Amino acid sequence: MTSVVEHKRETVRPDKGEAVAELTESFTSASAAVLTEYRGLTVKQLKELRTALGADTTYAVVKNTLTKIAASNAGLEGLQELLSGPTAVAFVSGDPVSAAQALRDFAKDHPALVVKGGVMDGKALSAKEISKLADLESREVLLAKLAGAMKASLTQAVYLFAAPLSQAARAVGALEAKAQQDPSILAGGAGTPAAPAEEAPAAAEETEAPAAADAPAAEETAPEAPADAAAEETTAEASAEAAESE
Repeated sequence: MTSVVEHKRETVRPDKGEAVAELTESFTSASAAVLTEYRGLTVKQLKELRTALGADTTYAVVKNTLTKIAASNAGLEGLQELLSGPTAVAFVSGDPVSAAQALRDFAKDHPALVVKGGVMDGKALSAKEISKLADLESREVLLAKLAGAMKASLTQAVYLFAAPLSQAARAVGALEAKAQQDPSILAGGAGTPAAPAEEAPAAAEETEAPAAADAPAAEETAPEAPADAAAEETTAEASAEAAESE
């Protein structure tokens, strides 16, 4: 009998050791683990649940005694009191929010599925905390919103950088159109004389000044005209007297 018992222990313990090692690895590598009670669910419904959880989550029925050892080996606390009754664990390697949402949605249609609690990032979570986790937006949605916000920020930045250039282009275009209508604007026209144009009146004044100065001279020479006329009259008189004397 003693040899039979020893033989039985040798065949059982290695299997338990492998099971504990697998569970320990699952707890360690998973981003989150959710403990559930599946009593009342059929095999078909369990298959549907695994499909709903997706490829990033493994849903496994476990033994409480082995799971307690594995959780302890993984350094997890707060799971011991949850390991009672029929237990299945959802080991999540993807987004914990998506897994929590899948469990919540499945439990609405199948009340036999009960979320007991879990662990995420080494911290124990209650059933209420997992329910709050399911109410959050998924990682994909958050990333999409983040990408949209970054795209909007980049668009605003491009607009801010490009705005001064476009404003300058519009200013140059307006100046060109105005210059076509009034070419003098390029030389300071349109009521704004340019610096060279201011010297032109001064030059005109200088050219007009000599003309004004010459005017008195013309007036001074004007009286000489009567003197010539008097000389012509004297000459005429002398010729007449000469004719009479002859």
